[in-house]
Amino acid sequence: MSRIAIIGGHGKVALRLARLLTTSGHDVTSIIRSAHQRKDVADTGAAPVVADVERLGPDALAKTLAGHDAVVWSAGAGGGSPERTYAVDRDAAIRSIDAAQAAQVKRYVMVSYKGARLQHGVPPEDSFFAYAEAKAAADEYLRSSSLDWTILGPSALTDDPGTGEIEIGAHLEGTTVPRDDVAAVAAAVLDLPGTIGRFIEFNTGPIPIDRALQSYS
Repeated sequence: MSRIAIIGGHGKVALRLARLLTTSGHDVTSIIRSAHQRKDVADTGAAPVVADVERLGPDALAKTLAGHDAVVWSAGAGGGSPERTYAVDRDAAIRSIDAAQAAQVKRYVMVSYKGARLQHGVPPEDSFFAYAEAKAAADEYLRSSSLDWTILGPSALTDDPGTGEIEIGAHLEGTTVPRDDVAAVAAAVLDLPGTIGRFIEFNTGPIPIDRALQSYS
């Protein structure tokens, strides 16, 4: 059994992930920004902890993460203003990386998106630009850290039922992937040391998740 902290614990992927992890016997802390979200988190079997990472400093966040074996970043501004997108998806994510290092939590899984990179190609006038810039900065900061990191790059997310099957590759044209399957991939990589130091881009596909990830084992 591992102790796993999920940041952004009330998100759609995070709630699914918490249920998968607790069902597998892990001890999960879901970090949320509002007390109103407690019940939804508790229903997954995770322990809700109210801590607004948009405003929480790295020292306070490090205390929250202390004693865990892994951190999963699944938070996001959710398409808000560019200012809030940078505040959450870039600045808070970077603080969480510093906090994980300070708390000596070595394993860190970042939920990003397929195509995330510094040279993302999104034009500044596009409404997606702030998110692309923020994620690129946070992902790059994670790569330069001392953490045992994995970055997940799912295609466009849907609420369709999970298929349990994906295809992996940066060369693949982005399509869609259910949030159920993103949560399943996140749960799987936590137990696969071979995924450390990898950016895993994926779509829905024909290969069972465990088998698709075997190339990293």
